[in-house]
Amino acid sequence: MAAELVRGQNHPLPRNRIEIRISAEAPVVAGATLADENGRVGGADRVAHPGAPTLPGIEVSRQAAAEHRLAVDLDALPDAVHRVSVLIALPAAPGGPSRFGAVAAPRAAVTGLDGTEVAGYTLAGLDAESAVVALELYRRQGAWKIRAVGQGYAAGLTALLTDQGLPRAAELARAIEDAVARGMARSVPARPTDTDRSRRAAASVAGEHPGTAAGSPYDLQAPDPGSVRSGTSDGLGDATPAPGGARPPAADALAVTGAATPTGGPVDYTHPKRRQTSPPTAPAASASADGPAPPVAGDAVGWSMDERLYNQVWGMFEDLARTIAAYRSAVDFAESRMEKELDQVLSDPRSRLGSVGDTAREAAHARQAQLVDQARAVLDRDLAQLTAESEVVEPALPPAYARWDNPVWHGYQVPTEPPMAVRLGDLHLPESVPLRIPMLVRLPLERGLWIDSGRTATFDGDFSDSGELRHLALRTAVELAARLLAAHPVDEFGVQVIDPAGAAASALAPLTGTGVLAGPPASGAAGVADVLGWLTERVDLVQMAVRGGAPDALPPGLDTSRQLLIVNDFPHGFDDRAVTQLRYLADEGPGVGVHLLLVADLEDAAAYGPLLDPLWRSLMRLTLVPDDHLADPWVGHAWTYEPCLVPAGSQVLQQVLTQVATARTKRM
Repeated sequence: MAAELVRGQNHPLPRNRIEIRISAEAPVVAGATLADENGRVGGADRVAHPGAPTLPGIEVSRQAAAEHRLAVDLDALPDAVHRVSVLIALPAAPGGPSRFGAVAAPRAAVTGLDGTEVAGYTLAGLDAESAVVALELYRRQGAWKIRAVGQGYAAGLTALLTDQGLPRAAELARAIEDAVARGMARSVPARPTDTDRSRRAAASVAGEHPGTAAGSPYDLQAPDPGSVRSGTSDGLGDATPAPGGARPPAADALAVTGAATPTGGPVDYTHPKRRQTSPPTAPAASASADGPAPPVAGDAVGWSMDERLYNQVWGMFEDLARTIAAYRSAVDFAESRMEKELDQVLSDPRSRLGSVGDTAREAAHARQAQLVDQARAVLDRDLAQLTAESEVVEPALPPAYARWDNPVWHGYQVPTEPPMAVRLGDLHLPESVPLRIPMLVRLPLERGLWIDSGRTATFDGDFSDSGELRHLALRTAVELAARLLAAHPVDEFGVQVIDPAGAAASALAPLTGTGVLAGPPASGAAGVADVLGWLTERVDLVQMAVRGGAPDALPPGLDTSRQLLIVNDFPHGFDDRAVTQLRYLADEGPGVGVHLLLVADLEDAAAYGPLLDPLWRSLMRLTLVPDDHLADPWVGHAWTYEPCLVPAGSQVLQQVLTQVATARTKRM
């Protein structure tokens, strides 16, 4: 459980690669100072700030934002550094708050790279202060700890930096303010407060445009062309979908961490810490003349190219969600304003009939069309930039992130360590076609997968019977299993198959023919019981060893590599005991390296009633054809999922699995 600190309290750090997350009601500047064992900062080169965001072992945001993620690698800090102070300050923005007492208390949290919070601290009690040292990471007897500081300075950054012993503190404070001023056009506004919502609602009732009356995020005026970034990202952690399950109307959720919904001024689509490929352009006129900088693959924060590309892809996902949300809101506003104007025309008997009424109705429709056209123009511009970025990023993706038709697979080699994530398919929205965003899910998988072999709401009738659907579903499962095998080092990932009826030989041929399976597919009641019994025992033993703090006490010869269990045509061939074991593996398996890949039609399991509902909810549902069953809780879009299948006639799957099998043979 995460520790909630109070001022002055310290807490040990269990790991040295961490993130520090800052959240505030208003945009703030985040930075860090690196001090020696006496707490003195030697110079400006020991301060990470928006003008110089990267130092050895630490990286901060380049702009003011309501949310920040600071990437910290304590092992990479210089040996002379014994203390890292995390500071936040209010930017000198026109109309913005000048003291922390005017806004809700900010919060700082230390998390692992997977987003698990270690400790948090809410900076309560601030008043006249405009800069504050929030947290302090310090080295004590070779180990690192965190301390909640909360030391504020009414005189701002200059006083804070001076107190840290920094020479020429005022000069550095001015440089930081200048860097922030250049990036304010791309700052991420705070989440909406109840007051903001009430004010926008009142403006809407009064018939005013919310973008002018209450700072709506869906202002129809075109924002700065630099507002849609060209390839930036913060170190997004896990993107694991939340429980969702059965076929429509139920939906899975793609939980995107670190997202902040804009609330004021023109829409800012910039992902909170996406890197800028060129210095920000301050004047809007010069920005529109020069255009955005060309996109660059891997232009995101991260410790490796693998991590940078992962963060960049999820930054593109969030940017697409933002721009579509802005467009849809603008269209809704245009429709509601037109309806209100028409209601006013109809409510007045003098203008209800005749030429006056016709003119008023035509004017209302014209204004609605103008607003929609303006919104569409902004959307088209943003989609064009995201499409340009996608065209650069897709060819640069590593095999685990790439489509099967990507040439990177032709140079595939068995990796020495697993990647951060694996691609399960593509995501898109109706307005964004043909732009598609890779659906990357972090490894190791935290949820099992369910390939739905039934007929979905978007099924177009291309398959004549359910047998063809089942065959395609198992083929999809085999290709996902191959992708997972290819993503892991030799002997770190195994695949088991349960085919109760023994009728899937042709679909399983790529796995059985290359010899990458841990054993022949299990069939019949006895085969189902043997595989489930072995995996259940493995889960029990590993859990007991982990909970008892004795991982070395596992029985000799126990295979501790991660296991993927493919179950074909579930629940055919499963008795009550087998169903119970499968539910147990779905719940407890992922934590100790056992993962499920179920091929099933929900209608076939209808006889079990609600007994299997927890199982469906624990799995991520994937479909055979494009289907809009995935929902992100951030803006509530229903995303259309498309599987990534091997192109017809391609030999890439066979080649990749052959390489995996050859590497295993050499390892023996």
